[in-house]
Amino acid sequence: MNNENIKILSTEILSDNWYTLNKITFEYKKKDGTVETQNREAYDRGNGATILLYNKNNQTVILTRQFRLPTYLNGNASGMLIETCAGLLDLDNPETAIKRETEEETGYKIKDVKKVFEAYMSPGSVTEILYFFVAEYSKEMKVSEGGGHHEEQENIEVLEITFSDAIAMIATGEIKDGKTIMLLQYAQLNYLLKV
Repeated sequence: MNNENIKILSTEILSDNWYTLNKITFEYKKKDGTVETQNREAYDRGNGATILLYNKNNQTVILTRQFRLPTYLNGNASGMLIETCAGLLDLDNPETAIKRETEEETGYKIKDVKKVFEAYMSPGSVTEILYFFVAEYSKEMKVSEGGGHHEEQENIEVLEITFSDAIAMIATGEIKDGKTIMLLQYAQLNYLLKV
């Protein structure tokens, strides 16, 4: 943090129950030279990674479906969300973490992944940066049923659907997850699969 226009004055932990919610008080020097004191809350849950598994021969992708409480609280009637496989880095580098998460969640053991970009997903309130990957999969890579870890209270359904159906599900609203939309559109724009 080396922006000369920002000076952190204090950090107060508001909650550290699941992840950490901080209240930050800082000085912000504006373009006209005046300095404002501002307060913001920032939720720190660590950084993460996500991946789109695709099969060129079958023109399919692997997605997951699971309950997401925040979506339920904000109008998603079932609370279920269709997503690309994703998870927190914990102490791993992004590539190692996404390979681990892929096997845990989908049951596919992949070796070769390609990082395509990284992005802040909700920069107004969440510190997380997300690393985006793609990888080809085949039925020979399936080593388990996936579904996540029971001790982490994960109950993940693995979906194999055609790429054209996945793209159509964005338009119908069946897929509303930002990272998933971004990776599906990346695949479409880069001709990984056909619609």
